[in-house]
Formats: sequence, C-alpha cells, structure tokens
Amino acid sequence: MSIFSKIISGEIPCYKVAEDKHHLAFLDINPLKMGHTLVIPKKEIDYIFDMEDNELAALHVFASKVAKSIKNNVECKKIGIAVVGLEVPHTHIHLIPINAVSDMDFSKPKLSVNADEMQQLASKISVTLD
Repeated sequence: MSIFSKIISGEIPCYKVAEDKHHLAFLDINPLKMGHTLVIPKKEIDYIFDMEDNELAALHVFASKVAKSIKNNVECKKIGIAVVGLEVPHTHIHLIPINAVSDMDFSKPKLSVNADEMQQLASKISVTLD
C-alpha cells in the first residue's frame, strides 16, 4: 500500500484541496512553490500510462479544475504540470505555480511551510472549486 493510499484511507492526514469519487488533490508537504499540489487517482496504479484511457482523461479533467483554482488563489503566471512517477509507486500529477521554467526544478531545495500556513492555503484553494 502506497503512502498515497494511506492518505486516501485517512491513515495519514493531508491538506486536502479537492476530492471526488475517484480523485484526491492535496498540498505537497515538501513543495517547490507555495500551492504545489498533488493530484492522484484513488485507485492505486503505479504508472500513469497503465491507466485506462477514460481514467487518465478523468484524472486530467479533475487536475484542470484544481489548477484553475490554484491559479485563482496563488500569485503566479501559470500552473506547471509534471509527472515524474519514480518517487511514490502511485500515479500522481504535480501542479506547481510557476513564474519561470526554473520553478519546476525538482533538484532545488523544497520549502518549509508551517502547518497553519498549509491549512490556510488548502482552504483558500478549495473554496473556489466547483
């Protein structure tokens, strides 16, 4: 069972941004930028391209809604999207507020954000989701 499956089951807490029957979005606890969000399917699938076409499309539609909400609530030029797929064996999409390409450099040091700031940001982003 992946760490993301433990988050889905409630065994591990998260800063939830959005959820529907098949997907969950939550703030990355080691963000590259404030608002860095992970979008996952609730069904544990390691490799994104092993997903059925309809599941992959639905994941991206859900991610699009989350990205629009992040963009409306976090100062940035755009929301970058990345799928690396090596660090956790559970498909996930990184949505990262960016102002430059270098904002998506995963080798950069991660931000340290306190729990209150994370909760406030998660609430702020989730408020505008429909």
